[in-house]
Amino acid sequence: MRQYEYDAARVKEDARGRWASILQDLAPTLTDAVGRQGRHVPCPVHGGRDGFRVFRDVDETGGGVCNTCGYFADGFSLLMWINGWEFGKTIRAVASHLAGVRASHVVPRASLVAHRPGPADDAVRRNQLNRTWRESLPLTHRDAEPARLYLARRGLAVRVPPALRFHPELGYYADNGLVGRYPAILAQLSGQDGDALTLHRTYLTVDGQKAPVEAPRKLMRPPLARERAGGAIRLVDPGSRLAVTEGIETALAVLEATGIPAWATGNAHLLETFVPPPGVHQVLVFADKDRPSRQHPLGHGQEAARSLVTRLWAMGIRAGAIAPAADIPEGRKGVDWLDVFNHLGSAGFPALGSVAQALTRAA
Repeated sequence: MRQYEYDAARVKEDARGRWASILQDLAPTLTDAVGRQGRHVPCPVHGGRDGFRVFRDVDETGGGVCNTCGYFADGFSLLMWINGWEFGKTIRAVASHLAGVRASHVVPRASLVAHRPGPADDAVRRNQLNRTWRESLPLTHRDAEPARLYLARRGLAVRVPPALRFHPELGYYADNGLVGRYPAILAQLSGQDGDALTLHRTYLTVDGQKAPVEAPRKLMRPPLARERAGGAIRLVDPGSRLAVTEGIETALAVLEATGIPAWATGNAHLLETFVPPPGVHQVLVFADKDRPSRQHPLGHGQEAARSLVTRLWAMGIRAGAIAPAADIPEGRKGVDWLDVFNHLGSAGFPALGSVAQALTRAA
């Protein structure tokens, strides 16, 4: 049996042209996507109908993209995401596969010397994040008109929190290449400690539409030592009561309709792992109403909200979740509270008395 006693670059080189079999062995839930290279299938993590695909050159790169979960440039990052593995474990598993050991028999080997991302890699990510933020402008700037138009088209007031900023020409990358440069709204995703972790990007056109790209909403890669789980986009200062949503625009709608301070998490996975800051004693989750799927029979948004509420009660924090009552329109994946706000205004939201009742109901 061949021993892999070299770094990640060597393993990656040997894996080139063989990623399809590697992914199917180490992550069987990717089998459907690998069998339909370049075509959309349900996300193997959160379900849905057609939000995920592996690249057409997946055998060469191993990469894929989910419209909700993000962009994974190569097989290593894809396996780390779907299996929840650390980088070193991923290298060992891929090396063992290449050596002829099936995934069920993969065990750590002391002889394996894997390259772990180090200070240089961390510095690159931090520099990218800091440069992108430095290049941004407040939404009140005259050049930020695309952002103001976009929010207006979404039915929101243009008086938005300063936590949101505007980048006039941000690069959009896919399939390992630059697709184009677009205006973008930026928001900081903060960790549990409140420190800036990474940036959420919403790519636009100059006339305030969503950019014509596959995933107009994306998170940048955080520094290597930082964990996204538990974090949120802190749009406003919290009170003792805090509303939490998936989407940024949904949080803005909740804030505008109810006056309750609202934060966004960016997606259902981060909503489920959210940890409120000290001083917050009540959390109301304004959940997305998603269509049921095989992976999420009750809908991903509703399941994530329920899981969060259960965990918050266990932490001693009063919590409740409310999903829109409206039916999901034909051809749509779901409805959220921004849809409610646009159709019914503030009248479509629960009265504060109902909110108080939800927060006292046992999980």
